[in-house]
Amino acid sequence: MSAVVPYEIEALRAMKRYPSEIYYSGDLSLLRRPKVSIVGTRTPSLYTQQMTERIAKALVKRGVCIVSGAAMGVDAVAHKAAGAENTVAVLGCGIDIRYPAINSALIADIERKGLLLSQFNDGFRATKWSFVVRNELVVALGDILIVTEADIGSGSLRSVEFAKRMGKEIFVLPHRLEESRGTNALLLNKEAEAIYDAEAFASRFGSAVASDVEKDDFFYFCQRFPSLDEAVERYGDRIYEAELDGTISVENGIVKLC
Repeated sequence: MSAVVPYEIEALRAMKRYPSEIYYSGDLSLLRRPKVSIVGTRTPSLYTQQMTERIAKALVKRGVCIVSGAAMGVDAVAHKAAGAENTVAVLGCGIDIRYPAINSALIADIERKGLLLSQFNDGFRATKWSFVVRNELVVALGDILIVTEADIGSGSLRSVEFAKRMGKEIFVLPHRLEESRGTNALLLNKEAEAIYDAEAFASRFGSAVASDVEKDDFFYFCQRFPSLDEAVERYGDRIYEAELDGTISVENGIVKLC
């Protein structure tokens, strides 16, 4: 039986209407991490699959959690690349239903190691409108939105409308002419920025670190490049201890993880 999230999620205040209930199964601590929403077509090109994987992995190396909708295509690629323990899957059905069936093993793995969320009771089966509801929640959870491939009139562009209304930055992959016309139109209209280098893009969330580094609140705070004064005010002597043991460095008054 799915449980109801026991507290309000700050990021969801950007939604037009805060959900009355959000059901979950898995690790709620993922909601405290920096999060990036990745969406796109259900039939991605090989290029899109490769670049979606590269971007997701680069973000995870910096402690970022990947949010997507557990659909076929780009969603599944993003979840798999992140690893179940680093991903939130938002469902358009009840958490007890494995939909789409082709992703049932992936969804089960995320439930064991990551986090499943849904606005729908157990037993609820997906409909066209429930996917729209799901998409809004996916966008709201992320600090930014990445659309790696989308055609004109696609559901992913509906997600873009949500992101614009919430004031979130939108990023896309550069595609050849006549391909991914939806994202190319976003670039043409200056509604999105292109990602030309996965590592350079991911560096906005801090430095890449080894997978065994403890990623606690102190880690995520330092990944935001705070000033030394801000860091000392929040963590006191721990800042100087971390500098002495080589965990962080202070350059020109800015704290950085080593």
